[in-house]
Amino acid sequence: MTKIVSKGRDKCGAFIALATMCLVPSALNAREVDVSGTAAIEQRYFLQDALYPEQERANVSVFAQVEIYTEFNDGNDSILFKPFYRQDQNDSDRSHGDIRELIWLHVGDDWELRTGIGKVFWGQTESLHLVDIINQTDNIEAIDGEDKLGQPMVNLNLIRDWGTTSFFFMPYFRERTFAGLEGRPRFELDIDTDRPIYESSDEEKNIDWAVRWNHYFGDWEVGVSYFDGTSREPILTPLIEEESAVLQPFYPQLKQVGVDILAVKGAWLFKFEGISRRTSVEDYTAAVGGFEYTNVGVFNSSFDLGWLVEYQFDDRDNLLLVPSQNDLMLGSRIVFNDVDGTEILFGVIQDLDESSSRAGFIEASSRINDNWKWSFDAWLFSSDEPMEPVYQFRRDDFVELSLEYYF
Repeated sequence: MTKIVSKGRDKCGAFIALATMCLVPSALNAREVDVSGTAAIEQRYFLQDALYPEQERANVSVFAQVEIYTEFNDGNDSILFKPFYRQDQNDSDRSHGDIRELIWLHVGDDWELRTGIGKVFWGQTESLHLVDIINQTDNIEAIDGEDKLGQPMVNLNLIRDWGTTSFFFMPYFRERTFAGLEGRPRFELDIDTDRPIYESSDEEKNIDWAVRWNHYFGDWEVGVSYFDGTSREPILTPLIEEESAVLQPFYPQLKQVGVDILAVKGAWLFKFEGISRRTSVEDYTAAVGGFEYTNVGVFNSSFDLGWLVEYQFDDRDNLLLVPSQNDLMLGSRIVFNDVDGTEILFGVIQDLDESSSRAGFIEASSRINDNWKWSFDAWLFSSDEPMEPVYQFRRDDFVELSLEYYF
């Protein structure tokens, strides 16, 4: 049964409170607590005038993330707490906080149990993470979708000679975040995150579960996974009210089978991810695969030069929902191998069906000293086809410079 929910921002306060009450007594008996973290200021500048009057060309934001860690019971138990907060100059929807992790880990002889709010990554490829489905995407953090919200869970890992089997029980769903009207880049219509639509009658309290097996076979690493629960990828449905129109996120129930493979052959890395999904809306398959080749000490220097090629495929027909239907990513990674850890990654993702539709990116970073680091990111978009996903970002080319402090 599909149900519309009227509510405010996503909350999991009851679960957090319960987890905290369970974890704090053990933490009080810990011998020591390690505290570290990072704080940063980011300046983002857009190269063209905005499409919409609410948007600005320049934007400043600051964020902080603290990591508190302690262990006890002779190291068999530990607690990790990672709160996060960002304050944005222009977009109030991007000013937000989250508990990235609040996890209690207990380690046995051949098993591990994690309870609380956790973060899990599945996958191998560079340009697209298809099988990675446990955590919801924090969409307002970065356009590449790699930042994730903390997920309430119980996770049991069974470690055997024939592989590691991981079970996940997830009692609460996190909605995807979206930029507001002042945010940039954003969709043309405002997204009504206060009234999401759920297919499950249990709404955000639907019980999601997943299982994954992974193992090493010589130079090969293979993972096979299954997920059953609320889709992390909402379908944005138009809603017309009086003289305005908005998009409502619809979260269907989803069953996903996934496979991820990594093969290390000397200087070559071969990567693959594939999924088959079944929902009440449609069934489809998608895959991404390719290779990375590294020239170590190119031209007798200390530099390593890597070449990346990945092909993206998705058999859905709705182009507006599929940014990677038939695309090719070409990129290069330069590792300076210096004491500052300087790296540069750049590339372009080209739509093979529409020659005008492409996106280019640059990611660079280096340490200044033991406490300071700079990062530079840039995204460039091009499209002449209104039905292409990149078309809505055609005026949102931007560069971003970050200065981060680590403590």
